[in-house]
Amino acid sequence: MAAELLMGNNAIALGAIRAGVKFVSGYPGTPSTEILETVAKRNPGDIHVEWSVNEKAALEAAAGAAYAGARALVTMKQVGMNVASDPLMSLAYVGVKGGLVIACADDPGPISSQTEQDTRTFAAFSKVPVFDPSSPEEAYEMIGDAFELSEKYGCPVFIRPTTRVCHGCASIDVSDEIKDCKPEGFIKDTKRWVIFPNASYNNHIKLEKRRETLGEELSDYKYNFITGDGKMGIAAGGISWANAMEAVTAADIDCKMLKISTPYPFPERLAVRFLEGLDKVLVLEELDPVIEKELVFLCGKYGLSTKIFGKLTGDTPCAGELTVEAAKASIAKFTGVDIPVAAAKTDMPKIPMRPPVLCAGCPHRASFYAVKQAMKGKKAVFSGDIGCYTLGNAMPLDMVDTCLCMGADITIAQGIHWIEPDTVNFAFIGDSTFFASGMTGVLNAVYNKCKIVIIVLDNSTTAMTGHQPHPGTGVTMMGENGTPADIPAVLRALGVGFVETVDPLDLKAAVDTVKRAADFGEIAAVVFKSPCIAVTKTDASLKVDSDKCVGCSRCVNEIGCPALTIKDKKAVIEPSLCTGCTLCSQLCPCNAIGRC
Repeated sequence: MAAELLMGNNAIALGAIRAGVKFVSGYPGTPSTEILETVAKRNPGDIHVEWSVNEKAALEAAAGAAYAGARALVTMKQVGMNVASDPLMSLAYVGVKGGLVIACADDPGPISSQTEQDTRTFAAFSKVPVFDPSSPEEAYEMIGDAFELSEKYGCPVFIRPTTRVCHGCASIDVSDEIKDCKPEGFIKDTKRWVIFPNASYNNHIKLEKRRETLGEELSDYKYNFITGDGKMGIAAGGISWANAMEAVTAADIDCKMLKISTPYPFPERLAVRFLEGLDKVLVLEELDPVIEKELVFLCGKYGLSTKIFGKLTGDTPCAGELTVEAAKASIAKFTGVDIPVAAAKTDMPKIPMRPPVLCAGCPHRASFYAVKQAMKGKKAVFSGDIGCYTLGNAMPLDMVDTCLCMGADITIAQGIHWIEPDTVNFAFIGDSTFFASGMTGVLNAVYNKCKIVIIVLDNSTTAMTGHQPHPGTGVTMMGENGTPADIPAVLRALGVGFVETVDPLDLKAAVDTVKRAADFGEIAAVVFKSPCIAVTKTDASLKVDSDKCVGCSRCVNEIGCPALTIKDKKAVIEPSLCTGCTLCSQLCPCNAIGRC
């Protein structure tokens, strides 16, 4: 056993390896991505690791591995749980043989997500147990406990780290021992593995009985406990527990505290013991009032007069991260005790606001600009998607009119078309997202003869989450090289009549291709293919000839590249940022921009 400084995601991965996991699948999504990547990096050689095409595929494949008796782990973020919810709901009824753990990371803030949804609520909805670690150390231990619980009760189990647990670091004693979990193999049993209405009815009854049994057992779980004493109480779970402890310790507050690490099924017996004798309780948690609602329910069920304060009463924030500062403020108000807060440094300069922008030289900027130029003077709507290219909404490009969820660009565009057929509807989607959730929408458009223009932004990577491979790269997470999936061939196979590939950095050709696609008369697709500048680096930066530059600012005002600025009424290129993409030189009316 050796101590290692580990990020929470690394700890979950190593805990899963120690627990004898044999199958790991997932889809990249911050803040969960490093879990799967760490398993792949530290793979002892007998674990199958894969980036699946989406979360639904990942969970279904992991279910198959668990049916065969293997311990399986699935990784995703909270929005990915929406995609995986279809198999999850049925899997809760069918159950598993080998342990199956779903590591679903929540993103309070949100820092990099569309929603702040709470996986604990999803756990209760699907009737699947959930572990809620408050630190990387707990996450390392809990993943093993989750596998044990999954196998004991034959059900999938959630582990729900939030951003600060996922990306926080701690020194952890990592064991060299790996649990020997040899899969038994799949044993045919249609009564068990084939879901029918009557079986679902009977399994639903079993689920409810299991909830009661689990709630009783988890009241004795080592990470559910009561500490302290007094007439006031504080209940917390996840990272909020760590923040609450910091606040209480700092002010030396004497109160009774309840730690909830398994919010579903709720440890009722432990919670009732905590509530007895208390006048009031403050609940600290991210994001939904899960613990708060349970405590309110128990007060009613057992006739307790304890008053519960939290999100429902407006005593804690209803959205965003519950930071240490927020926890201190809520506890100070609740207890009437002043809690010391670190004094802010008054001599520090104010940090400037820096909205996210596309990288200098990003081919997506050229793609958006080409479509914008091609549609000048025409009525057009630009439906966007989830990825780096969502930043196409920023000025001066202003090329993303809608953004809902992954793959929705193609289907949103269809809905708008049927209501406004005189509008040219564009759908922008990345290469990784196309494989994850775009193909269904394409087929829907072809089947319903919907005239839209699909723009596939193919930069040969999953750039937004850290440049993971996908089917279009042909490289697997196991390091195997295969044949890359051909996006134009897929589009043609789905029935798209107009499919052309063009380099977006060739502005004239790109604009011409988009015009022809828009005039095609049926569903059309343009694949803008150019590698992400973070994957393919260049040293060929450009420079401005100040003698030729007339200071028109077109290069700055039209494409918004961060490498371009105006100084002394002349365009200036920052060489450390410029990648030499040449987009600015192609639109310069004075030919003032060229190679260094």
